[in-house]
Amino acid sequence: MAAVLFYIFATIMIGSACVVIFARNPVHSVLFLILAFCNGAGLFLLAGAEFLAMILIVVYVGAVAVLFLFVVMMLDVDFAELKQGFAKHLPLGLGVGVVVMVELGLIAIGWQSAPNASYAAASPMVANVSNTAALGQILYTKYAVFFEASAMVLLTAMIGAIVLTLHHRPNVKRQKISDQNARTRDNVIEIKKVPFRTGV
Repeated sequence: MAAVLFYIFATIMIGSACVVIFARNPVHSVLFLILAFCNGAGLFLLAGAEFLAMILIVVYVGAVAVLFLFVVMMLDVDFAELKQGFAKHLPLGLGVGVVVMVELGLIAIGWQSAPNASYAAASPMVANVSNTAALGQILYTKYAVFFEASAMVLLTAMIGAIVLTLHHRPNVKRQKISDQNARTRDNVIEIKKVPFRTGV
């Protein structure tokens, strides 16, 4: 059954990846990209890596691919204009693709597994513990400092992106907490005595 599921997931994922590349409609490309991610998560589950499958669904399908879909649907992009210079750059793209395929082929031919690869793990798998639990134990004990350092780097990058893209508009009213706390009745309320039988 596992072999049957593997061939089903792999075939659908390869077909979806091809449609992502050759589809004319970018919305269809993003939808088939989501399908490829889901089938990749199925392959991870078959390999016993449920944490990677969960990350692939939550992060890539739930955030990245959906973000791509909304950006493509909301922005009025003229894709016909973007494809005008395709023929001019086609030889360069084919050359780069051939070089990458040759490098991947050389890596596949010369790849060899280390003789002691199974014993080289610094933290071996604990018995009767799931993949996710074992990964959490390693991250939050042995590599806790590096995990927190990477979180700080990502937080700094996020703050930097917000600061670089934030533009203050002069006509936008903003809330000032200090001014609200310092106000009194004299500078907020103005009492006027209206004469009898006259309008305001």
